[in-house]
Amino acid sequence: MTLILAHRGYAAEYPENTMLAFKEAEKAGADGLELDVQMTRDGELVVIHDEKVDRTTDGTGLVKDYSLEDLRKLDARFKFKELPKKEQIPTLDEVLEWLSGTGMICNIELKNSIIPYEGMEEKVINKVRRFNLTDRIIISSFNHYSIVHSYLLAPEIEIAPLLSEGLYMPWIYAQSIKARGFHPHWRAAPDQIVNASLESGIEVRPYTVNKESELERLFKVNCSAVITDDPAKAKRIREMQSAR
Repeated sequence: MTLILAHRGYAAEYPENTMLAFKEAEKAGADGLELDVQMTRDGELVVIHDEKVDRTTDGTGLVKDYSLEDLRKLDARFKFKELPKKEQIPTLDEVLEWLSGTGMICNIELKNSIIPYEGMEEKVINKVRRFNLTDRIIISSFNHYSIVHSYLLAPEIEIAPLLSEGLYMPWIYAQSIKARGFHPHWRAAPDQIVNASLESGIEVRPYTVNKESELERLFKVNCSAVITDDPAKAKRIREMQSAR
């Protein structure tokens, strides 16, 4: 069965990368989460997509220039101002602690392609191990050097390269860096690439799949997982297809 991973949580209906979005994704029936990690000035891992806080909070500036204490004062509701209460930027600890009480898997994307956060891989791995989640975590990044480094540090934790464009025989590339799967943009995951990868034992989890037609196509070819902003819609389509 194709798994449904909620992209930054249930981002279609709730503020992305917040505890509210993650909890609502679980309620909507997602099999897992996708989230992004940056690092504060004092070396704390926080869950936010952009290097800057401007788009998703009422603050301005780079995450790396904030202390954790100051970052937690920001309101992460951004375009969901109608919500009754403020949402904080969560720490990775906070998310993993909650996740350990669920059965969900989680794709942690290391956001270190633009700002090379020193020691990020070690810190993420230490936290994953501390919460006993090594068998439920996938570490991904557009920085492939970083995920290879992660694999060398912790071969028991799955890694997956992110691909924004098509790659020739991506299953061979994945095998070459000891990845059990890869995460392409959905446009870079045509049926023949998905089929050839699965036949080679390499999992394919495209992002960010929100179009109904693309969800239907990827469920039809039994793709390993889809990463989507709308887990409820994806679940509905998956159930309709399995009923046919």
